[in-house]
Amino acid sequence: MSEVSKRIRETDADFAPVADFYFRSRYAERRFAPGIADFTFGNPQEMPLPGFVTALREATEPHDKSWFAYKTSEDEPRAFLAERVGRELGLAFEPEDFALTAGAFAAIALAFRLVLDAGDEAIICEPAWFSYAPMLHAANAVPRRVRLAAPRFDLDIAAIDAAIGPRTRMVIVNTPHNPTGRIYDRASLAALSDLLDRASARIGRRIFLLSDEPYRRLRFDGRDFVSPAAVYPWTLVTYSYGKILLTPGQRLGYLAVSPLMPRDARNALREATFVAQMALGWSFASALMQHAIPALEDLSIDQAALTRRRDRLMAALAAAGYAPLLPEGTFYLFSRWPDGDPDVHWNRLAARDVFVMPGSILSAPDHFRISLTASDAMVDKAVAVLAEAGAGTLHMAVGEGT
Repeated sequence: MSEVSKRIRETDADFAPVADFYFRSRYAERRFAPGIADFTFGNPQEMPLPGFVTALREATEPHDKSWFAYKTSEDEPRAFLAERVGRELGLAFEPEDFALTAGAFAAIALAFRLVLDAGDEAIICEPAWFSYAPMLHAANAVPRRVRLAAPRFDLDIAAIDAAIGPRTRMVIVNTPHNPTGRIYDRASLAALSDLLDRASARIGRRIFLLSDEPYRRLRFDGRDFVSPAAVYPWTLVTYSYGKILLTPGQRLGYLAVSPLMPRDARNALREATFVAQMALGWSFASALMQHAIPALEDLSIDQAALTRRRDRLMAALAAAGYAPLLPEGTFYLFSRWPDGDPDVHWNRLAARDVFVMPGSILSAPDHFRISLTASDAMVDKAVAVLAEAGAGTLHMAVGEGT
């Protein structure tokens, strides 16, 4: 018998491709080397926003003896968020609708524990963020995978409907979508809402929607955003400040209950969050980050720079024979590899110290993802390498295997 629990063994199996890539791959060997062009994870490649550093520095100055005492979801930041997020999404939030968490990871884990029992199923639309399935296994729940509709990766309402069974309790929607950059419009969300209402009646239990929205303020070309929480009342929203601020290591996020949810269910979920967060290992946002929320709310990384990098890389990829999809949001660019073995293509770039996220990690092996958080110098390097590929001069160096 294994010393490790079954749920963690299942979690490990799901997360193995990510762990292997991060710790044991060619990228792992080179990721700290000077001069590489790192387009893999959404990490900062430049110094942080000065306003972010100032906000944290000011938040460290205690105002009273309880400044760094135990914090749950404190009244002042929740009231602030109810007003600001309510205005942003057009929803009449109340402070109690918000549970402040250590990033979106903790918010998602909280959502799973609030509504999923052991053996319940949650539907994931793939390609998808690589942590949904492992986190579901860690919650003793069952991921059910459906494909987004090619070639634009639209929500496939018929496929979601076919995947719903008697144990279905949740559908996960990520908008703007990682890795494709799609933003799902109101018509798509309304079709999903209608389906979930019909399916809930059919199976005799309410199906929740988890709207994972950490990129919702990162949108290209002036595009609008509609939260599923404004369309389907039985929605839980997860959000992270780590994307808009590009500070993924300084954890701050929240779980919010849609104010359109029937009052009795809404109250039950709000009242259960404290116990759930305690049981998850005190997953509340730290005192420092809660104090800093008002100062962080209006900060953003340079979205004009993201657009500039997107446009340069889109042109370079197309010229080199790749098939990139124009992202509508997020800070990612998703592209199909040219014909041939994706591993060979990936290694040809890696041999020139240009590293991208292999699509196999995201359940799309014929694609890859580029993080636009790379620096302009990294983009310059990648554009030159891609130009070589387009000219047919990019070959594997001797002894360079996959």
